[in-house]
Formats: sequence, C-alpha cells, structure tokens
Amino acid sequence: MLQTCLVSSLKYFSYRSTVIIQMDDINVLHHRCLLNLRRRVRDIGDGRPAQERYMRLLKDGDTLSYQGNSEEVGCYVAGHPLSKGNCYFEVTIVDTGVRGTIAVGLVPKFYRLDHQPGWLPYSVAYHADNGKLYNGNPVGQQFGPKCARGDRIGCGIHSENIEAGVTTVFFTKNGKEVGSVEVPVSAEGLFPAVGMHSMGEEVRVDLQAEWFLEEDDSMMMVDSHEDDWGRLYDVRVSGTLLEYVGKGKSIMDVGLAQARQPLTTRCHYYEVEIVDAGEKCYIALGLARRDYPRNRHPGWSRGSVAYHADDGKIFHGSGVGDAFGPRCFKGDIMGCGIMFPRDYILDGEGDLDDWEQLEVRPGQASVQNFLYLNDEEEEEEDGEEVEQGQDVRKVTVFFTRNGKLMGRREMVVPPGGLYPTVGMLSSGEKVKVDLHPLSG
Repeated sequence: MLQTCLVSSLKYFSYRSTVIIQMDDINVLHHRCLLNLRRRVRDIGDGRPAQERYMRLLKDGDTLSYQGNSEEVGCYVAGHPLSKGNCYFEVTIVDTGVRGTIAVGLVPKFYRLDHQPGWLPYSVAYHADNGKLYNGNPVGQQFGPKCARGDRIGCGIHSENIEAGVTTVFFTKNGKEVGSVEVPVSAEGLFPAVGMHSMGEEVRVDLQAEWFLEEDDSMMMVDSHEDDWGRLYDVRVSGTLLEYVGKGKSIMDVGLAQARQPLTTRCHYYEVEIVDAGEKCYIALGLARRDYPRNRHPGWSRGSVAYHADDGKIFHGSGVGDAFGPRCFKGDIMGCGIMFPRDYILDGEGDLDDWEQLEVRPGQASVQNFLYLNDEEEEEEDGEEVEQGQDVRKVTVFFTRNGKLMGRREMVVPPGGLYPTVGMLSSGEKVKVDLHPLSG
C-alpha cells in the first residue's frame, strides 16, 4: 500500500513539473509575440513603409515639406541604409522657404528626429544654408558652396571599405563632387536623412539616384563655369546657361547672377543670348556694385545700370526706366561693356582697338538714343553717392543688341569696380552668357 502511494505521488509531481515547464514556455512565447506585434504596430501603424521615420514633415510620394513652426527641427530618416548595391542618394531643393535650413546626410538607424543630421554623434550632413559640413557636432566647418532652389545635393559612400567599420562619405552639388570625410559605421549602417528647420522648405528625395566617378570629368566640364559667378540667387548654372528657378510671383522674387570679377581694361565687355524668354521676358543685363541687393533687378538700385529686355528701357540707379532701345526676344544677343578713358589705369595694351571696332558697329536706329543722353546723364550724376575724399572715377557704359550699339551712359565706378550682373524674374527664362566674347 505504501509503495503504491509513493508511485502515485511521484507521477503527480512529475506531471505537475511538466505542466509548469510547459506553462513557462507558453508565457515566454506569448511575451515574444507581444513584443513583435508592438514593433509591427509601431512601424506600420501610421501607414509608412517599415522603419521609415519622420517628424514635423509632410511626405507626399518622394516630396518632403516642412510642417513645423520654424523653431523645431523636422527630420526624415529612410527605411534602409546605404549599401554596396545602393550607395548614393540625391535631394533636390524645391523651395528654400524662409531660411533655407535644409540638411542632407547620413545618420544611425534610431537617430533623434528633433535634431538636424550632422548635429549628433555618428551622423554627418551637408547644410544648404551655409555650405558647412556637420560631422557629429552642432558646430559646422566650412565645406562647400551654399545651395539654393533647384540645386541637387547628393550624398554617397565609397563602399569598398564599408565592412571595415569605417567609410568615406562624399557629397555632391548638381552632380559635381564637393568633398568627402571619413566616418565610423555601426553594424546597422548609415541611413539617408534630410533635415529642415523653417517654414516653406520643400525637397524631393531620390533614394535610387546614381552617381559615377568616371562621369565626373564630363560633369566638371558642364559645371566649370559656375566658378565664374560670385553670387547666385534663384538662378541655376549649367555650363554657360543661366536658368531662373525662382517663384516669379512678385518683384521681390528677382533671380540674380553676378560675376566673380568686375570688368577691366582687359575684359571690358560681355554678352547674353536669350535662349528662352519665359513667361514675361523680365531679363536684364548690366553692371552693378559688388554688394548689390539680391532681390533687385540690375539698374533699380544705386550703383547699377542695366538694359531691360521686356520693355527696351534703361534703368540707372532708379526703379523708373527711360526709353532706350528696342525690346529683346528669344534669339537676341544683348551686350554690355565699358569704354575706359585713355588716362584710366590700363592692365595691358591693345584694348582700345577693340573699342574702336565696336563703336563703328551701331545702326541708324541707335541715333535717337543720343538725343536725350546729355540731360539724362546730368540727372544720374546728381544721384550718385560719392564719399568725401573718395577718388571719383567715371567710365562710359554702353549696351548693344545683336552687335549694334544702343546707347551709352556715364557713371561713377564704385569701390571694387562694376560687375557683370544678370537679372531674371519670370518662370522659364534662360540665357546663355559669354563673359569673354572678345578674347582669343
């Protein structure tokens, strides 16, 4: 009887232990399922692709637009890191908004979405508003040119050393490499990221973009003329072609391109060919001081003079123009130059021959421009601001249309000289610029 009880007890305890072990296994499995479910709900609960994250941004297809109050950062992090098979992406600036504080770069998988890419450790980014590189630090270093509406900012990795825990990250602007930096890589990789920080900012993201090093030489040939320009606002450069990329909704939306160097006795004339007149042909070419306002057509403000294609008027430091020549259209070539006095400080010999040849080219239609030239010159001279003690130097600025002289204006040379300046103001406008037509 005792033996039977012992056997029964052992069977009971064995059964109970088995039940307890099985229940523990079920609890563990249940816990794991809950965790996985929470992860899935977190990733897809808001309708986004798995692991793609963004905050204070509106995503519509491949377009991101800032939705904050300009005080808080909005950030987007892609769902997949760059890899050997997909090692590059591009971001096109659709609108710079209030400040143009757009950042493009790479970040860890769980990067904080209330910080710009590049501000926190293990992240790196190229910032459009100041051209600086931020490499895991809220203080940036000068890196490349600033970027404006229409520019494409690219970011990629040289994948040959990505498995070594470190890689070289490079950045491009409009297909041309700006520079590179070596950064550490975590096991999860580096994820494409875009940051924005002011109202109105909007970009278009291409996570499948391609960039080939062997094509860089040709790209450099196309973009090499960008170095000719010291200031570009709402104007995109492609070789010798300037294209207006501004809004074109008000007179404050002027697109301005100002050459890096002023006209001199060696380089005293330049030309603009109207490739596309756009909606209104609000195209102007002329000369302006170095610190000319970015949102003013050349000729509208002090220290500038310009011939405007849409109405054929000349503007000389005033928002009111005077009748000057015929209107200009697609295919027309407008020119602007300086006739330097013979006692002007010359950089070399042989320049005056060019002027004498150019002066005999005007047609009969240009005679009417000289009938009121003297009176207008006196009025403009009264409007020039000259500091006391400043050595006043005057030159004669002239304009041409299709090789014929339209007229001249005398003006004071501001400190630093007079810079070739082109303005545009309506969508679709494109011009081809030759800053050295008389060379060679």
